[in-house]
Amino acid sequence: MKISAANVRTVVLLLGMLLLLPGWAVADEFDDQDAAKGLAILQKNCARCHALGLTGASPHPQAPRFRDVVKRYPVEDLEESLAEGIVSGHPDMPEFTFGPNQIGAIVAYLNSLKAQENAK
Repeated sequence: MKISAANVRTVVLLLGMLLLLPGWAVADEFDDQDAAKGLAILQKNCARCHALGLTGASPHPQAPRFRDVVKRYPVEDLEESLAEGIVSGHPDMPEFTFGPNQIGAIVAYLNSLKAQENAK
């Protein structure tokens, strides 16, 4: 039985793809964990004024709902503001600064919120 080079390449490619699949599953779980951490950070620091989820009004009338924020701005563009301190927003908004791990978690949550909003 003769095996062609094309068949060998196909088998090697398929085996390589199968080996990578478990890594993708772990990456998705890690993203979900980061998003949950990000939500917890936002609940602690932002929920008294902002609506964080897909439904509900912001408790503070001038605070934008986060589902609207992710529609208006690319989430990655918010990273710098989160690191340097967000001083804009509603007039009585306190200034917040976050560390790199917190920013990564917040961005993961905002990206998950944007994905859920886009899936509607």
